[in-house]
Amino acid sequence: MGDDFESRLESAISRGRERAGHKASQARQQELTEEEKRRLHTTHRLALSERIESAIQRVADHFPGFRQESMYGEVGWGAACYRDDLRIEQGRRTNQYSRLEMVIRPHTDSHVLDLKGKGTVMNRELFNRNFFVPVSEVDVVEFENLIDTWAIEYAEMYASKS
Repeated sequence: MGDDFESRLESAISRGRERAGHKASQARQQELTEEEKRRLHTTHRLALSERIESAIQRVADHFPGFRQESMYGEVGWGAACYRDDLRIEQGRRTNQYSRLEMVIRPHTDSHVLDLKGKGTVMNRELFNRNFFVPVSEVDVVEFENLIDTWAIEYAEMYASKS
């Protein structure tokens, strides 16, 4: 009886170790490789930078005098619109600078998709925001809605101040 128990015990331990090894290998296979994360980031960046350019262009079209610029490189990929107004009040000259900027930041070792937005109306910074999610968990619709929301919020603020 002792030998039977011992052999069954060793078999059970062996099966448990195999099961643990199998689970660990499945988890490793499910994790995205470094290159897959880069590729996924690039795919999302391209789609979202087009959405950013469209949203910024639509805001700029509603306010004459705004100039638009594409942004790319170390800062990220996206767009900005800006205007520099000269105001003369009681014989004094002042400049009023306004700018809306949104970019998807470059891929980093933290493997997140990072949206940065900054809005300034008449020399006053209204918002400076970041929103980021691990690249493997990105919901593109959530990012698109956020881009639209920030652009609309900026347009409302600019319209109320100008």
